[in-house]
Amino acid sequence: MREIDNRLQLAAPPLKPELQAMLTAEALAFVGELEQRFGDRRRALLEERARKQEAFDRGAKPDFRADTAPIRSGSWRISPPPPALQDRRVEIAGPAGDRKMVLYALNSGASVFMCDLEDANAPTWRNVVGGQRNIRDALARTLCHETPDGRRLELAERPAVLKMRPRGWHMEEKHARLGSRPISASLFDFGLFAWHNAPALRQRGEGAYLYLPKLESMEEAALWAHAFVHAEERLGLPRGFFRATVLIETLPAAFEMEEILHALREHVDGLNCGRWDYIFSYIKKLRRHPDAILPDRSLVTMESPFMDAYARLAIRTCHKRGAHCIGGMSAFIPVKHDAKANELALERVRRDKQREARLGHDGTWVAHPALVTVARDVFDAFMPGPNQLGAMPGGGDVTAAELLQAPAGPITEEGVRANLSVGVQYVAAWLDGIGAVPIRGLMEDAATAEISRAQLWQWLHLPEAKLADGRRLAPELLERWLAEELEPLEAGLEPPRRLESLRLAADLFREMTLEQTLPEFLTTRAYPHLQDQSD
Repeated sequence: MREIDNRLQLAAPPLKPELQAMLTAEALAFVGELEQRFGDRRRALLEERARKQEAFDRGAKPDFRADTAPIRSGSWRISPPPPALQDRRVEIAGPAGDRKMVLYALNSGASVFMCDLEDANAPTWRNVVGGQRNIRDALARTLCHETPDGRRLELAERPAVLKMRPRGWHMEEKHARLGSRPISASLFDFGLFAWHNAPALRQRGEGAYLYLPKLESMEEAALWAHAFVHAEERLGLPRGFFRATVLIETLPAAFEMEEILHALREHVDGLNCGRWDYIFSYIKKLRRHPDAILPDRSLVTMESPFMDAYARLAIRTCHKRGAHCIGGMSAFIPVKHDAKANELALERVRRDKQREARLGHDGTWVAHPALVTVARDVFDAFMPGPNQLGAMPGGGDVTAAELLQAPAGPITEEGVRANLSVGVQYVAAWLDGIGAVPIRGLMEDAATAEISRAQLWQWLHLPEAKLADGRRLAPELLERWLAEELEPLEAGLEPPRRLESLRLAADLFREMTLEQTLPEFLTTRAYPHLQDQSD
């Protein structure tokens, strides 16, 4: 156990010197300072989440808050986004811990790169600290990568603007403790990011940019605002130096978009429609509501009325307050060695981005460098200026009923099997330290596995959920189908993937589906099983 500044303690495997250099005594003391100041408030907010979930389980439903009506009716606007973030027509996302992927994303031609320490980055100690090193090198313009054949890849002259996404408020960093408790993963990620990068960015006249995940309330947004202000004061930075885009990817946050913008009004630049985690949150929050049972995952799209309402509300809210609204992730990736399938994937991306541009989004997300041009061509055609801040979607005000209306559609054996197979494949890869995983032509992160296991839990535990052929999804049926789906996965396993990870993933998936109470997050349940490897 290594003690830092008599407060923050590390218990972690050894790292290579270039990674260990990120963990200076001064940097860790700053992280400990953040935890000491904001840790108790974070825990209190998580307790409030649990109380709200208990109310939802008793039959309550999310709604717009009466106590914050003056915020929604006020005439305020956020601080104008900085020049570097005025044009965000194409954004790309990828794991911070993969140096080559970070370099390719920055050189992809995208406007912004979300360098992810969250759902696309399995939080092994090497990935977490290595991700911070990659971010530092990218922002210092020194990032490079040596290929196996000896080629040296370097940053383009004008790389994408980097935004770092820390882990959510619910996550802890098991390798760092303050006293007897593990510290907030959010504050660990933010603290190292701020300490290592903010002073140099300030000298260059730039800001430090983030994405904030999985917020559920204005109070949770306000905690980030307090952390930003503290870091700015502590590091001698101007107010508003840290600017963040908030992912609206939880159902409660959809009812507090204006309040979240208001709480962060000096530090926010926009909202993003985190569609996949939003679907997961819808299921989780309304897990015991028979009128909120969703059909097969493949049938829940952005054309579903409740998802369309969510996107329209996000755009209307952002543009009313001078913030950008970025469209959601298109998870399709190019299909190698099959020209017809590849063109179909590209056409699906094209249609998705056309829908977003027509609706009024100011930009969009893609998962692969090869899709940047596809998305950019669409937004160039629909958006001649840098953004669409003057656009307002039609349809009038969005109501709570519209946000909560589940789409009709069947639950099929094929849908159950797909959730089992894809969910287990993702968790197995995550346990092997891989957070962004290509599965069935899509680049998946933790959100897909979360939707899959939450749907299975709801279909299994609500008697109103029946398969299209009239059968109930009983535990023994789920167990049989899981075993059948595992057979080809085990047979097709190739290094560096491990059989033990696949079987552990199946066990975790089974447990989290059969339990009487739906576990909050797959990643927190699986985190103790994530094996660190020494460098």
